[in-house]
Amino acid sequence: MNDSSARRNVITPLHEIAGPAVPSRPQRGEDGVPYPKQSWILLDTFTKHPLRVASRLAWLVGEFALAGLGYLDHVVFRQTDAVSTARALWLQRACQRILRVLNMNLQTTGPIPARGLLVSNHLSYLDILVLGAIAPAAFVAKREMRKWPVFGWFARLAGTVFVRRENRGDTGRAILEIKEALNNDALVVLFPEGTSSGGETVLPFKSALLAPAAQQNLPLSAGFIRYSLEDGIVADEVCYWRDMTLVPHLINLLGKRGISAHVFFTQIQRGCGDRKELARRLHSEVMRLKEALSM
Repeated sequence: MNDSSARRNVITPLHEIAGPAVPSRPQRGEDGVPYPKQSWILLDTFTKHPLRVASRLAWLVGEFALAGLGYLDHVVFRQTDAVSTARALWLQRACQRILRVLNMNLQTTGPIPARGLLVSNHLSYLDILVLGAIAPAAFVAKREMRKWPVFGWFARLAGTVFVRRENRGDTGRAILEIKEALNNDALVVLFPEGTSSGGETVLPFKSALLAPAAQQNLPLSAGFIRYSLEDGIVADEVCYWRDMTLVPHLINLLGKRGISAHVFFTQIQRGCGDRKELARRLHSEVMRLKEALSM
């Protein structure tokens, strides 16, 4: 199948899915685990697939340019008070087009949420593109992402809630923004691990940003994202962690034949007034999905 061909989503029952666990890698911490392989992987990709990388890079630039024009048409010039809804729909269309550049095969299992809070494991910046392509949503992301090349601009246009988790005052502001979005019947996507990892396990969930969901009777969903790669190692080339840098990581992905992503959803029973207890419940649900797929 050539790069320009779009692959269709396939929804399959959860009990029919079984597969290997994600490869084990060290946890990314604040100190960062040295990652000398990245430059070698990038050089190898350029050497083997220079035309694929160059053509897809040009295609990606074009898609971002079209996304910018689409934002003017669908958000800025649209006569509507529902700016957040228009932004979410714009983001969904843009994510779907960008995933085609990566020749992404995207599958889903389980009920796709339309509103409320969705929590998920976090492996890569690709998680935002994947979940954004599945359903119109608003995202919560670390503040550092605002400064990323192109992706930071993209996230700002999408109305992403940026937060500095180590700053209590900034966390309070983010909680108010999340609460407002939830009250407007939006789907808000949160990665409660607070950082990405190599997928060996699901890190403990931080509870502070779960306060709005704990205080209100809102729909709750959990998701688990699993990637596979025919011509590479997921933990080294899809997951974005350790001391990896964005541009080399992305360019390496552009040289891959294709990436498969499978997202598993489950609905959570409402009713939990304590955010720490809610964090434990949601973490247990995500771990349950992971363990079910590893059997």
